[in-house]
Amino acid sequence: MVTQFTEKGAITITHDVFTNLAGLAATNCYGVRGMAMRSMSDGIWRLLKKESMSKGVLVTVGDEGEISIALHIIIKNGINIPALCESIISEVRYKVESATGIRVKTVDIYIDGMMLD
Repeated sequence: MVTQFTEKGAITITHDVFTNLAGLAATNCYGVRGMAMRSMSDGIWRLLKKESMSKGVLVTVGDEGEISIALHIIIKNGINIPALCESIISEVRYKVESATGIRVKTVDIYIDGMMLD
């Protein structure tokens, strides 16, 4: 959780807010098929459904109240990976910072798989 203090009181934002915002922002980028999560039974990465996409996002809070976001994604085959990652980083940072007012220090992207059309 991240807490911001104002002259009128405190605002506390849970990790769920950040994971949902980041997951939605990432999956709205062209070329992203969805978020990924490793299966505990066989160790294989699986594409998550829209309602559980936040499981492919890890948020950590820094010492100064800023957050770092790690995204595990599955992408479309044939996409320019550096351009896609730049787009995702920009979109996630903008959506999370504008919605919460919390600074995003880093956005790390882990491409865990590719899918054909």
